[in-house]
Amino acid sequence: MQSMNDYYSAVQLRADRWSSLREKLEFLVRNPNGRRIKTVHAEAAKLFESLQLIERYWAFPGTAAFETMRRQFENEHLNELSHSVSRVNRALSTGAYRRRTIPLDRDGRGDDDQDEVSLLPPEARALAKPYFEVLIVDDVNEHQERWLKANMTSMRRAEDDFIYEPVVVPSLQDALIGVLFNHNIQAIIVRPGLRRESDVEMPILTRYLNPAASAEEMDDISPQDLGPELCRLIAKVRPELDAYLVTDRSVEDIAGLDLGICRRVFYNQEDFMELHLNILRGVQARYKTPFFTALKEYSRQPTGVFHAMPISRGKSITRSHWIQDMGAFYGPNIFLAETSATSGGLDSLLEPHGTIKEAQELASRAFGSKQTFFATNGTSTCNKIVVQALVRPDDIVLVDRDCHKSHHYGMVLSGAQVCYLDSYPLNEYSMYGAVPLKDIKKQLLKLKAAGKLDRVRMLLLTNCTFDGIVYNVERVMEECLAIKPDLIFLWDEAWFAFARFGPTYRQRTGMNAANNLRAKLRTPDHEKAYAKQQEKLKDADEATLLKTRLIPSPKARVRVYATQSTHKTLTSLRQGSMIHVNDQDFKGEVEESFHEAYMTHTSTSPNYQIIASLDVGRRQVELEGFEFVQRQVEAAMSMRRAISTHPLLQKYFKVLTAGDMIPEEHRESGVTSYYDPEQGWTDTWHCWEKDEFVLDATRVTLAVGGTGWDGDTFKTDILMDKYGIQINKTSRNTVLFMTNIGTTRSSVAYLIEVLVEIAKNLDEKLDDASKMERLSFEKRVKNLMQDLPPLPDFSHFHAAFCPDAATGEGDIRTPFFLSYDENNCDYLELDGDIEAELDKGREVVSASFIIPYPPGFPILVPGQAVSREILAFMRALDVSEIHGYRADLGLRVFTDEALAKQIAKNTAKK
Repeated sequence: MQSMNDYYSAVQLRADRWSSLREKLEFLVRNPNGRRIKTVHAEAAKLFESLQLIERYWAFPGTAAFETMRRQFENEHLNELSHSVSRVNRALSTGAYRRRTIPLDRDGRGDDDQDEVSLLPPEARALAKPYFEVLIVDDVNEHQERWLKANMTSMRRAEDDFIYEPVVVPSLQDALIGVLFNHNIQAIIVRPGLRRESDVEMPILTRYLNPAASAEEMDDISPQDLGPELCRLIAKVRPELDAYLVTDRSVEDIAGLDLGICRRVFYNQEDFMELHLNILRGVQARYKTPFFTALKEYSRQPTGVFHAMPISRGKSITRSHWIQDMGAFYGPNIFLAETSATSGGLDSLLEPHGTIKEAQELASRAFGSKQTFFATNGTSTCNKIVVQALVRPDDIVLVDRDCHKSHHYGMVLSGAQVCYLDSYPLNEYSMYGAVPLKDIKKQLLKLKAAGKLDRVRMLLLTNCTFDGIVYNVERVMEECLAIKPDLIFLWDEAWFAFARFGPTYRQRTGMNAANNLRAKLRTPDHEKAYAKQQEKLKDADEATLLKTRLIPSPKARVRVYATQSTHKTLTSLRQGSMIHVNDQDFKGEVEESFHEAYMTHTSTSPNYQIIASLDVGRRQVELEGFEFVQRQVEAAMSMRRAISTHPLLQKYFKVLTAGDMIPEEHRESGVTSYYDPEQGWTDTWHCWEKDEFVLDATRVTLAVGGTGWDGDTFKTDILMDKYGIQINKTSRNTVLFMTNIGTTRSSVAYLIEVLVEIAKNLDEKLDDASKMERLSFEKRVKNLMQDLPPLPDFSHFHAAFCPDAATGEGDIRTPFFLSYDENNCDYLELDGDIEAELDKGREVVSASFIIPYPPGFPILVPGQAVSREILAFMRALDVSEIHGYRADLGLRVFTDEALAKQIAKNTAKK
């Protein structure tokens, strides 16, 4: 039996404890006189002990049923007990308890075959009533607990849309553990009899208290405020839930308190029907999908099609003699729901006023924004919409140089003066990290000293990066606003949409940080802290400002945008994305320009299926996003542990840790790894709360250079071609495995099996290798793991496109369009020609975006000078493709004449 230190979460522990108990009991039943009978019996007793603490937080099988099973164990009724535990274990693993009552005794209906939900057709599964659990917080005895549960369940009616079961816990701390442990909980009833402390002393459970509040904060809560404070603390960790406060305090006392997620307060009453109806109404508000529902209704309506889409209603397919296979493959509904009309309640994406507008408002609530907009062209389009809406020609924009190419093209479209920021390099793995806050502040202070701060419009950063580096979003915005109080932030969260639904992750999302900042800036404490720091920094130099944690003015404007690829990390059809807005000046300054930019880039024929999937995906994350993200993180953590502790895998592979991917100066917590074989799991909450950068655990970067294969070869020739495992991110010597909300423990197990098989094959191959073959292998490994070129920084813009070399911002729109005239360009071969020109003293300037794959970041943009470091890097990578580079002609560069003409043109303008 694995120890507690082997488990990342109590959810995994619970599942494995029930599975282990089933195995022990089956052994005891089969071997009543076996040699190991005493040992196995003792192990089963320990399993009952640990499960007793865990099961108090779950409705199934329930404390009463668990106690019955425990008495059966003590009285040696092992046959009946084995049957009951087997039923519980199966119901938990299949989720059957969510769909029907599970009889645990032998006389109960033994329809185990119905437990497998995957055997049911989708139509049957859709008809089942969704199940959830309600947490009641009240310090009651066993009799009173039975009374509470009985009163709640007696309110259920056949016409209810959902079904729920109550769970009772006695204290504020138990309630916080419960909502973070039990993902079935959708509502909380806080009664006046709760106490503060829990009597649970299991570290894997009490660790759940860290995200909610420190021990000191909990100690400061007065007894009469326990109920209201619990509502507020739950709002901090699971804001999507509903709470109902039953109190005996006066209206005046309650009115001035922060009640967090509390939807309604009940005064000194036991009106269980009213509670019941409110609970169902609250869940229904999250379950509602206005556009998806309208689309389903439209598909059922008889219509005559006289518009531009032959495929609408499937007519062009059903009448065909040659494409019937398409209809058979997709089924009828997708075509019945296809239309180009905006009638029938389907609304218009460009001018939403009905169901799409309502769906976007629900998404805004779910993701914590002030406005949310749907996009059916992916986040590339979202990025260009936001940049075009906010950035005017000659505005200065600070941009992470290795951000997605859509941002670079957005700068071309907007005519911005681009100031590129370099991320810290990870040369040994041929990848970049993220941009240190100190470098961002330094650039802002440089622009301020040059008198250009008024032209600085936006800071654009990728959070999290493809490789999983996550910024301290709130701190970045605080310190930047301290220098530029109206700076706009665009956070590219293409790979981070799921983060909103995990308490640890949520704190580093753009929308959550924006809401926190808006609240903080209004407080008297912040105003005092700001005034005190201003006095202290009155004559401070740049060095002092760079090492000081700056406090923004209370008058600073919080202007935050986040673009998310819903389809990448949550449930949505391909290209389904969202733009989230939390901008205090949106209504007065941006709304019209945003509308125009949205019109510019959004198709007048959007795909309704994508919009519907965004609506349903939002429903899913509001009701089960917490559960799915929790399981996603657990899968990734299990993968880390399995690879890190397997002796054979350690010979050829290494899971990169936070210590490998984040320099020490950016890890104030000192945490280097999320798992240590000797000490177990690290509580990640504290590093996510404090560190400048953290590593997203759902991304597992595996160094594969020890196999002798580079990342691209390992991805294509080994993982994909041989084992059918798909990944899309590699570097020179690494591959990236990303877990998502659909990743299962079985998928992780299969990956580990594959890696073990690869390692065994390598062992056998090397065991039979000749001396020369071994030397060749060692040389390849050394080339991949040691002889790596340093990653080049951004060089500089040529003077023709850079008005001020001191601050370095450049115009990429002009060189981008200047290259359209082939007379302005020339080609120089990568080997020889460019070096020769540099030796002559010529400044070679790129006329194109140059993006090598791997690693996939732009090492040259239009108007950028080519450096020897960049050339050395390109040669050493030996990449399979370089976007923007033509191997038959060479690197496209500007002629000296074209550059001279542009300088003359710039001078004439002055």
